[in-house]
Amino acid sequence: MQTPPQGGERRRMAVVGFRRVQSWVGSALVALLLLLTGIAAGIAPGIATADAADSGRLLPYLAKLHPADLVPGADRFGQPTPNTPTVPVYKGAALVGHAYLTSDFVNTTGYSGRPIDVVVGLTADGTVTGARLMDHHEPIVLIGIPPARINGFIDGYVGKNVLTLATQSAASPPVDIVSGATVTVMVIGDSIIRSGKKVMQTLGKAGPDTAPAIVRSVDLSKTAVEDWTTLIGDGSVRRLTLTVGEVNAAFEKTGRAEAIARAEAGSPDETFIDLYAALVSIPSIGRSLLGDAEYETLTRRLKPGQQAVWVAGQGRYSFKGSGYVRGGIFDRVEMIQHEGSIRFRDKMHKRLGSVAAAGAPDFPEIGLFVLPEGTEFNPAEPWRLQLLVQRAIAALDKVFVTFDLGYQPPDKYLKTEQPAPTAASPDPSASHSPAIRAAGAEAAEEAAEVPLWQRIWQNRQADIAVLTSAILLLTGIFFFQDQLTKRPKLYERVRTAYLVFTLVWLGWYATAQLSVVNVLTFANALRTDFRWDYFMMDPLVFILWFSVAASLLFWGRGAFCGWLCPFGALQELASKAAKRIGIRQITVPFALHQRLWPIKYIVFLLLFGVSLQSLGTAEKAAEIEPFKTAIILHFVRDWWFVAFAVALLAAGLVIERFFCRYLCPLGAALAIPGRLRMFDWLRRYKECGSPCQRCGNECPVQAIHPDGSINPNECIQCLHCQMLYHHDHKCPVMIQKRQKREKWQAAEAKLAAEKEAAARSAPARSTAATADPATGRLTIRPHGS
Repeated sequence: MQTPPQGGERRRMAVVGFRRVQSWVGSALVALLLLLTGIAAGIAPGIATADAADSGRLLPYLAKLHPADLVPGADRFGQPTPNTPTVPVYKGAALVGHAYLTSDFVNTTGYSGRPIDVVVGLTADGTVTGARLMDHHEPIVLIGIPPARINGFIDGYVGKNVLTLATQSAASPPVDIVSGATVTVMVIGDSIIRSGKKVMQTLGKAGPDTAPAIVRSVDLSKTAVEDWTTLIGDGSVRRLTLTVGEVNAAFEKTGRAEAIARAEAGSPDETFIDLYAALVSIPSIGRSLLGDAEYETLTRRLKPGQQAVWVAGQGRYSFKGSGYVRGGIFDRVEMIQHEGSIRFRDKMHKRLGSVAAAGAPDFPEIGLFVLPEGTEFNPAEPWRLQLLVQRAIAALDKVFVTFDLGYQPPDKYLKTEQPAPTAASPDPSASHSPAIRAAGAEAAEEAAEVPLWQRIWQNRQADIAVLTSAILLLTGIFFFQDQLTKRPKLYERVRTAYLVFTLVWLGWYATAQLSVVNVLTFANALRTDFRWDYFMMDPLVFILWFSVAASLLFWGRGAFCGWLCPFGALQELASKAAKRIGIRQITVPFALHQRLWPIKYIVFLLLFGVSLQSLGTAEKAAEIEPFKTAIILHFVRDWWFVAFAVALLAAGLVIERFFCRYLCPLGAALAIPGRLRMFDWLRRYKECGSPCQRCGNECPVQAIHPDGSINPNECIQCLHCQMLYHHDHKCPVMIQKRQKREKWQAAEAKLAAEKEAAARSAPARSTAATADPATGRLTIRPHGS
């Protein structure tokens, strides 16, 4: 007769059965995803063909617009231009502009991997007269950033000339970026400029018709040094003075009640800002304001044709602001000449302590700005320094007014020349057909153009360096985890500090929060039109995904979920605070916990399935993640989104990382490929789980089974169990070792003490001196020996 299994054996068999079921479930999930992806890839060619065939999107969009929406005063659209996807716009019988779709001329793919369609109105000289966002699939705009803010950004291009903007080398658009949707608006701005330039080339108006007959330039031979009174009197230095009353009046003209209610305090006659500007690349002005030594240093720095501007200010309002400290951009001043604008950056700036001109006042702020090399700027032509005054009306909303400081170089520093006629050089392509010449010009332009994603990476070098350093530090923590976890206090401090960095810098400042939407977008791109530059638009997110992909092979999903997820860090820090103030924690029974954690896998599979049919619908459904609300938008959203995020955080106060455990679809998406990890870095004793349950009871996400084994799919690699593994006051194995060590040390100490006491208590023995009869040498020996 067969003996029935005992309790311990039944538990072991149950554990084995559970592991088999877990392995089958994981394998089934992987197989299902591969099957769905394969099916999607099979139908992708049909989808791509349908999209490619849809080349007439401009006309349906125009049917939804009035001509005046694109060109003020226009009353009708004309017939489409043959062989060119543009439509003329008329006011009566007069041609006043052209309408076109940006996606018909350039790649407008955004962060979602889908085109962002903007219809633009353009005049004959290349000035944008109107633009409308018609269609997009950007998740941050679908739910999160109000469309009005994106449309406000687009409206910022109205009145600007695309040919002038195309000559500028700034890495950011000449319009204020919408916080939280940086990638989206930069793609929109870049597409408006590049498509507008191509439209002008198509219309044959990409450059000036004739060269100016008379050329005015700076006379470099005039180097006389002047005093402050002379510089102000002849216009070498121009001034803009604003009072508190004038600024308040300007905000009243905006009609924004919120801004008017936050009027600047103080007397209306009090100085708000006293601003001065000068072009110091003009030798006489530069030597007068900078002094000979500083001017010589500047001239050695300037490249041929490069210019420099001196700006000084005093008063309660700083023309520098603090934006250049956070993002490297001086966001309160902008230099404008004709239709072109130049933004100052920290790399272009040098702080000066004083003014060299005799009789000059002491300014608290003086800046020397070198214009970027290749900037389209004529030092002999008038220009203006535009001052932006901002007034916050909400956490993420501000109202702006601008004031202009006009500058005209004094005539005494200029010279007029009549250019000599030059013989036209033979064009080797003159014998080519117009189509061949146009194709060659377009190819040369695309080869010379720096892709947008590269400009974004260049613009965020400091952020990239910080994130890369943080990832290298985390790698070191994992590789040397034993040395860290053997020191409990150091481990707690390092982990808490890293979580604070992840939440504050990576999350709230850099908004580099990964999302399941990234996974869905990547899968969609694989089955349609995959291009790496789609995913490199946001350098921090790309670097994070690259590091996550690498860490999946070593540690599974825990490297991200436990250390680099801002919302996960927010939950854990909130839980630490709750425990510190005495909020009682709820322990979920392990049997119930086993049935709840698969919910997040179901959520992910549902989102993945929906994305195969409609990516936009899946992006909206992905709002089950509170990441946008809590991290990207800093809780500034509609009340129901905020209530949902707060409810999840409240649940996390009593059940640590509640969302991570049971609902997070991103955690589920990472856990599936995480099964391919090559190493098991977490150490265990044979006593773990039988009988000791300490690690399992203290695991913050209950990733440790009662038998002592760790479920790698649920583990967040917090290393708490490794700290317990080495703790000689908490781990029973280490406690026994410590007690044996202390007992042995006590015995050794007791024996040493007894020997020392015996040596001290032994009576002193007398000595006697004896002589050797043969040699006569004296020898001292103890008496009686």
